[in-house]
Amino acid sequence: MARTTRRTFVRNASLLLAAAQAGPWLNLASAAEAEPVIADTAAGRVRGFRNGDIRVFKGIPYGESTAGKNRFMPPVRKAPWTGTRDAMSFGPSSPQPDIPAGSPGNGEGCLVLNVFTPAVGDNRKRPVMVWLHGGGFRNGSGSTPVLDGSSLAQSQDVVVVTLNHRLNVFGFTYLVPLIGADFAESGTVGMMDLVVALEWVRDNIARFGGDPGLVTIFGQSGGGRKVATLMAMPSAKGLFHRAIIESGAVLRLTVPEDGQRQTEMLLAELGLKPNQARELQNVPLERLVAASAVVNDKFVMREPGMTENSPTVGSKAIPSHPWDPAAPALSATIPLLIGYARTEETWYDRPTPEKLALDEAGLKKRVAERLSASPDRMIEAFRKAHPEATPWDLWILIASEHPRGAYARETAKRKAAQGGAPVYLYRFDWETPEGGGNMRSPHTIEIPFVFNNIKIAGPLISKRPDAYALAEKVSASWAAFARTGNPNIPQLPKWPVYSAATRDTLIFNNEIRVEKDPDQGPRLAMEQHLKLA
Repeated sequence: MARTTRRTFVRNASLLLAAAQAGPWLNLASAAEAEPVIADTAAGRVRGFRNGDIRVFKGIPYGESTAGKNRFMPPVRKAPWTGTRDAMSFGPSSPQPDIPAGSPGNGEGCLVLNVFTPAVGDNRKRPVMVWLHGGGFRNGSGSTPVLDGSSLAQSQDVVVVTLNHRLNVFGFTYLVPLIGADFAESGTVGMMDLVVALEWVRDNIARFGGDPGLVTIFGQSGGGRKVATLMAMPSAKGLFHRAIIESGAVLRLTVPEDGQRQTEMLLAELGLKPNQARELQNVPLERLVAASAVVNDKFVMREPGMTENSPTVGSKAIPSHPWDPAAPALSATIPLLIGYARTEETWYDRPTPEKLALDEAGLKKRVAERLSASPDRMIEAFRKAHPEATPWDLWILIASEHPRGAYARETAKRKAAQGGAPVYLYRFDWETPEGGGNMRSPHTIEIPFVFNNIKIAGPLISKRPDAYALAEKVSASWAAFARTGNPNIPQLPKWPVYSAATRDTLIFNNEIRVEKDPDQGPRLAMEQHLKLA
């Protein structure tokens, strides 16, 4: 698939997901009519509302505006306010080319978070689950309907936090070589926002019924990458105690020379010279977003799975690559749950009738382009493991493994080798009825199951009793992991700790099972290609 076309698919996929799941538990009009709930924070009082048995607080600011002199700079904690601040509606998402459906808009005052809790001020110590949204490091929002934490909070007696932070050009423009020490952390400030949000959780969540000593960070796709990165950030140490990476394993981030190259392309697109880099703080928001989108379409990444506007390594905030060559020592004692969906790629490469009719020549062409190498050995390994598969089936399996599935297993292996805390690996095989049944198990499939939000997961999914049954198990397992560091629950078969010796993987489907080293032949072929073996 052509580079620009693929990016369009990724962008449209995010919008389609939010639109398909539009149907929040309580709309903004009814929020204004709901019973108000008051809570104290370190910065001042906030007024939320009741949504059934859950107390909801939306758009609580954890940082100041990032506009003007604060653009590209480390986040500033929100200053205290007087009186009671309304927390009845979502705050802005980070500026981005497309506003996610269901979110209220975007802006540089995007350092906001939302809390869903069973109670306020009852002195209970519930597990806290902090969700980091997907969309790479470029787009997305923590305020889309399917991320409503009410059902998860109610069914599992946990406190759920979702949030927004700086993305794309606003969060990860690397300015150090062009301006100097004043902007030493410019390539990481979007991740530094997350640290400040976690500090807010530490300082305030007890007032919302949560335990600041029992915090889990979890996220899907780009959110998983953020989890993986936080596990290697010195400033995040001690702010979370469990980690869940869903379809978002990342081994390496942007190196300084690539960060500089992308910034120079941005300046050229805006008609600025390198010695005018400081002027980026004054460029109008809309113009900066548009220029960044153009650069992203031109920029060529060096590694499989890498996305533009990823954080740059080499600063105090992110000293080195998070998971390469080994698991980060900073988080050695943090239990990890990690996994991926079996056919991730159908979310990006939609199975139209023409694509389903892919022939052998077309398969070889696609795989060769994807791998930048001869496709024969890879196709042979996957065909031997799946002799019944069509050329289209084989393409989707190979593309889903390259590198998302492979990196999930490699991350689990490196975490297990560290020996400091357990790691559990899953694969999500449940197939969606949406998309004519050909989407199978696409990227994002597990999100409504984790949040126990099947009733807003799509018109066909919401009619499936098996989907509700599976969601109860998945959400309970995730909550058990948040509570104890172990995802085992009575409703699941025994889920063993992952190791390179056994490679036990829990397969989520209507029939849940454990497999030892599933698809060993394809795994070995992909690891060799990615130079992981």
